[in-house]
Amino acid sequence: MATLSDIGVSAFINILGAFAFLLAFALLRIQPINDRVYFPKWYISGKRSAPRHVGYFVGKFVNLNFKTYLTFLNWMPQAMKMSEANIIEHAGLDSAVFLRIYTLGLKIFAPTAIVALLVLIPVNVSDGILFFLRKDLVVSDIDKLSISNIKPKSWKFFVHIAMEYLFTFWTCFMLYKEYGRVAAMRLKFLASQDRHAEQFTVLVRNVPHESKRSITDSVENFFKKNHPDHYLCHQAVYNANKFAKLVRKRARLQNWLDYNQLKFERNPEKRPTKKKGFLGLWGERVDSIDFYKQQLKEFDRRLTMERERILKDSKSIMPAAFVSFNSRCGAAVCAQTQQSKNPTLWLTNWAPEPRDVYWNNLSISFFSLSLRKLLISVAVFALVFFYMIPIAFVQSLANLEGLEKVAPFLRPLIEWSVIKSFLQGFLPGLALKVFLFVLPSILMFMSKIEGHVALSVLERRTAAKYYYFMLVNVFLGSIVAGTAFQQLHAFLHQSATQIPRNIGVSIPMKATFFITYIMVDGWAGIAGEILRLKPLVIFHLKNMFLVKTERDVERAMDPGSVDFPETLPSLQLYFLLGIVYAVVTPILLPFILVFFAFAYLVYRHQVINVYNQRYESCAAFWPHVHGRIIASLVISQLLLMGLLSTKKAAKSTPFLVVLPLLTLTFHKYCKSRFEPAFRKYPIEEAMEKDLQDRSSESDANLKAYLADAYLHPIFHSFEEIELEDVKVDKKPPPDSPSPPLSELSSPSPTHDAKDHKEDEPSQTSQTSHNIQHYEVGQPGDLFHYQYEQTSHVYHYDFESQYHHDSQYQHNGYHY
Repeated sequence: MATLSDIGVSAFINILGAFAFLLAFALLRIQPINDRVYFPKWYISGKRSAPRHVGYFVGKFVNLNFKTYLTFLNWMPQAMKMSEANIIEHAGLDSAVFLRIYTLGLKIFAPTAIVALLVLIPVNVSDGILFFLRKDLVVSDIDKLSISNIKPKSWKFFVHIAMEYLFTFWTCFMLYKEYGRVAAMRLKFLASQDRHAEQFTVLVRNVPHESKRSITDSVENFFKKNHPDHYLCHQAVYNANKFAKLVRKRARLQNWLDYNQLKFERNPEKRPTKKKGFLGLWGERVDSIDFYKQQLKEFDRRLTMERERILKDSKSIMPAAFVSFNSRCGAAVCAQTQQSKNPTLWLTNWAPEPRDVYWNNLSISFFSLSLRKLLISVAVFALVFFYMIPIAFVQSLANLEGLEKVAPFLRPLIEWSVIKSFLQGFLPGLALKVFLFVLPSILMFMSKIEGHVALSVLERRTAAKYYYFMLVNVFLGSIVAGTAFQQLHAFLHQSATQIPRNIGVSIPMKATFFITYIMVDGWAGIAGEILRLKPLVIFHLKNMFLVKTERDVERAMDPGSVDFPETLPSLQLYFLLGIVYAVVTPILLPFILVFFAFAYLVYRHQVINVYNQRYESCAAFWPHVHGRIIASLVISQLLLMGLLSTKKAAKSTPFLVVLPLLTLTFHKYCKSRFEPAFRKYPIEEAMEKDLQDRSSESDANLKAYLADAYLHPIFHSFEEIELEDVKVDKKPPPDSPSPPLSELSSPSPTHDAKDHKEDEPSQTSQTSHNIQHYEVGQPGDLFHYQYEQTSHVYHYDFESQYHHDSQYQHNGYHY
């Protein structure tokens, strides 16, 4: 068990590591070469185009303005400048509400820590019962600050019961205020949004099969009949996963063609060549440009054949569709009502926003979904218990005294003070962090197999699995396994009647392990988050070896988004630890407070400058956060009841029985009062927005807008390209004046206040493409299948997602 000196060693190591990470970040962020790693959000939003620098060559890579090195910590006040309203505008409601979770932790635990330290610590220290038990049990100085130090049948347990009531009421009060505030923010955000496709669209699943009628005809007839005043159009769902794989392979070939075109442009006297064998290691040497053009031509033929096969095969059309309405009110009525007298048919839910759709799972049948969920539930259950083995190993590291008594031959090695302090104060938390490293990826894979159709739902389901894992293994598993290892000698040499007493005394002592875990994960880990060492290394490696075109530069800079599947469960674990140990071992609370304050500062910086959310769910995850904090309250109350029963405090225990009931009643009230705002869209709000839109936009514009909003990937363009001017400059872009700073401007460091001229003009990526675009049917009846080719040709221009300055000409062939 970790002693005060062990905790001190762990604190020193973690504080030193966190300081090293922060110092490295402060220095790396002001280097021009790293600007796209630490400020990608501003590049993506278009408010930043290039870092300022001094000099013509060295200044492009290293910051030569030495004055900025004296203000290397100015990122901290800059992270706090942007208001919440501007964060919502800049990064979205999901990011703003995510940050509010950290402020909620500070609001709950700051007053709780003050009261607990001033009231409970003196009460716990006064009895000193552990002094008499130290011969039987493994005891440290920190344990004397816990409830374990109170003698059985003591009247002082009434103080702990009173504190449990006080902390519960304070937590519920803060949760109520926060739930109401987030619900109001969500409704305000939805009301302030411009026209979005998901506001008018419903995802319909389990469409019944009718003889002599296609799925598309069934959908159209059903909604024209049952929603005649509001039905506008629909888009079918195809099983086109094979087609999507071919498109991804073709994109890689296109990138190689771009790269070789670029090489030839830079050196026109020498045509690039390659070997046709595996990875270009052997085989006949051929002209690279001609080779990749031929490969692309073959892929275009395969894509065309695969597209036509899917369109002609009625079995490729899945019993699902995106159905759009001419008003938000009509969509709300459809999404929130039962469509058929058979509740298992015509299942309707709000459609995810187009960026949020996970197309691969839309082709899964209703029966397969039920089977998958059952199998994944069994797999998650097995995974949770499989991980108990490494968790038990971690606890064996954290409780060396118990092993010493059972295996005395290890004592010479363990008793060396430096090794002992390292093993008990730092290694257990680090080992647990390592064992949990790959778990989120495994759980995300399981969630995809379950068949969820939105990225946001996939992340919430993964977060739920990860939370249950953390609850069972990290919290309960660490307590049970840790108690067993810690008091192994007592369990082996005492009568069975003493085991409940030993467990009751030992559980509060596990706070020392969680303190070391908080310092490793919540202090050094959060400092590592802002350093972004892995993205930094990957970006420079890609830029050095893999970047061939401008789209490669954008992909290398891709910052990703907040990792909700891992971050939210970790946050909820800290809430659980703080709530459970607030009464049991209050010395843990200051470590929790440091985590919430530090993490809030770091993630505020990341949300403003780094992360770019892939979707906007309008804080749909908040009810889950609220529910798990309530679960933490109930767990703390039940745990305290169990501890008091082991302390023979039968007279005081009944006073706690009513508290879980009150907590669950409060949760039920909040669920009824606020959760509908996260599950349903009020008709009143929908009608108000519709009336506003009708005065400015026509139904014809809406129909054209919704026709392509949920266009299936099978109808997306694929390219038959003849590159003429493909250019990319892997050197840092030349100096350009930064945009004027405003409250929403980039807070990135200024390397030089002067403008400098460059010798070489900037090179931009410009491409001219001929692209075939295939579309089926008219926009209002998008997927009505007659495969008689006509000669109608349509020409139009659009802005590519990769080449913002390029125009592509599309030749659309209407089937």
